[in-house]
Amino acid sequence: MLASVMMRSYCEKLKTSLGRKSPQDLAVKMQILTPHVYWAQRHGEIFLRVELSDAKNLDISLNQNNTLHFRALGHGAKGDNEYKFSLEFLEPVRPEIDHKSTQRQVDIKIRKQRVRWWDRLTLQEKKPLFLAPDFDRWLDESDAETELQAQEEQKISKINVESRVRKDPYLGLKKGYLFMYNLVQFLGFSWIFVNMTVRLFILGQDSFYDTFHTTADMMYFCQILAVFEVVNPLLGLVKTGLYPAMIQVAGRNVVLFVIFGCLEEMQSRSIVFFVFYAWSSIEIFRYPFYMLAYIDTEWQLLTWLRYNLWIPLYPLAVLAEAVAVIQSLPIFDDTRLFSLPLPGFRGRSLSFSYTLQIYLVLMFLGLFINLRHLYKQRQRRFRSRKRKTH
Repeated sequence: MLASVMMRSYCEKLKTSLGRKSPQDLAVKMQILTPHVYWAQRHGEIFLRVELSDAKNLDISLNQNNTLHFRALGHGAKGDNEYKFSLEFLEPVRPEIDHKSTQRQVDIKIRKQRVRWWDRLTLQEKKPLFLAPDFDRWLDESDAETELQAQEEQKISKINVESRVRKDPYLGLKKGYLFMYNLVQFLGFSWIFVNMTVRLFILGQDSFYDTFHTTADMMYFCQILAVFEVVNPLLGLVKTGLYPAMIQVAGRNVVLFVIFGCLEEMQSRSIVFFVFYAWSSIEIFRYPFYMLAYIDTEWQLLTWLRYNLWIPLYPLAVLAEAVAVIQSLPIFDDTRLFSLPLPGFRGRSLSFSYTLQIYLVLMFLGLFINLRHLYKQRQRRFRSRKRKTH
């Protein structure tokens, strides 16, 4: 009877001490294990490699007692379980912890407060059973000092090179000027593009025939201002090639000022719409791209459009310009405008249309040069982005 009472009392105490937990909870608690941890050091850093694959619910912290606490779910030496460990470091470390979890392991990097070599990792002399040297990254003190010295020499050489490079005192002024130039051009071509698009939706095909009279003033302004695209590389303000810029500016100004501006018969033709629309479609993406570049800002969508839209738009624009030139040939023949008098042939002159026919050939040669230039720019741009990604 007494034995039965004592047994019942012991069972009640055991039940209370277990906190009335289910068998599943007790099993999980018993499965909290310690992973294998490998360490190495430099004079300023500590590297830990935790052998835990597919780690989840990572909890890595450093308390005021200079102790690192690690807790995570993953696949370790004892299968899929919860693993944890604690390490009290020999000397103080910085509170910032860098860690990276991969499919095979968890890498932890901790910076020492004082740049010096440690005799061991932990404050306690006896090494924990789960801790071992990481021989893949291990260096003895002399080798680490050699590595540290090489890094310091590299930093000093970099500083010396940077100090030898002469800083441009007018860099801010140049960037401000180039930003404003691209901003003004962007606003001008955007006005043309929006004006033509709205009129196209409202008037339909009727808007083709009065494009010149509604947008010519703004196009004159933008194309006169575009002369600075030739001046800027001449002054060394930009690194863009001089000849591609000269070909584009000269070609457009011939079409705008000579063919459209001097021939009233051309001003009411639909080809004006297609030429102006192609030009503005190119520039509303090109100018904001450069504008943002001068304030060290990049919009990835705009970058993609800048380096890809030219592929269909540039040939279409030159094709529209060529159609305009061809349509103007009989008008120059009839009006004898810009004809060159022939000495020795009284009353005879060389029609300007012959000059335009030669210009047509040069136009497609210029297209080839510009497309080649833009292709190289595109290759350099996306090649550099791939290097940064990798």
